[in-house]
Amino acid sequence: MPTEHGGWGLTGEPALLGILVAPSIAGVALVVAAVLAFLARTPLKVVLVDTWRRRRLPRTALAARVLAAELGLMAACAVVVALRAPATTWLPALAVVPLVGSQLWFDMRSRSRRLVPEVAGAVGISAVAAMIALAGGEPTAVALGLWAIVAARAIAAVPFAREQVLRFRGRGQRIPLMAATHGAALAVAFGAAAVEPSLAAGAGAIAVLTAIHAALAVGPPRRPKVLGISQSVLGFAVVLATWLGVLLA
Repeated sequence: MPTEHGGWGLTGEPALLGILVAPSIAGVALVVAAVLAFLARTPLKVVLVDTWRRRRLPRTALAARVLAAELGLMAACAVVVALRAPATTWLPALAVVPLVGSQLWFDMRSRSRRLVPEVAGAVGISAVAAMIALAGGEPTAVALGLWAIVAARAIAAVPFAREQVLRFRGRGQRIPLMAATHGAALAVAFGAAAVEPSLAAGAGAIAVLTAIHAALAVGPPRRPKVLGISQSVLGFAVVLATWLGVLLA
């Protein structure tokens, strides 16, 4: 099972947003596939690491069997999507191949806890929001905008959470990095809203999120459990605001 507890939220948020905006049978299949992809990364990482180190352990065989089962279920979901959704549904998945590839490259070398692979993976899985929206018949601008909002949430949240854990452990702050990532998140979110006005509420939620992060950054560091719960609440709030904005537009 995955040890990255925050990954559940970063996988569930885009899936939830997509299915709220554009519910469909193909969308449900994509939600299941997204969860399976998150789960499959753990046994895949074991196989990649052991292959990279040229060793074959009992855990390697077990991980390979679990991975095969999860990939089989993902293939079944892909068949449902292929039968029930337009071909354009797959375009966001193709776009994130470099991001997923870079994350797996770090995984193989046991460096998956670095900032780059964590952000790349979070932005990559965020594409499922666009895929679900396209499968449900939403315009391309809306679909890509949903992806941009949840990607902006990840760009802000992942570095912030890492920094807060470091602060809790008594290590230094990296204010320039926080400023850069939160600035990038705002640029992505408001760029999406400029192209698709129905996403204005989502962009506003990202602005509130960055303001909350700024306030928390100067306060005492939170325990990791408290930090995780608060990030889950903030992530759900971004999803809810974005969905209501699209719904009421």
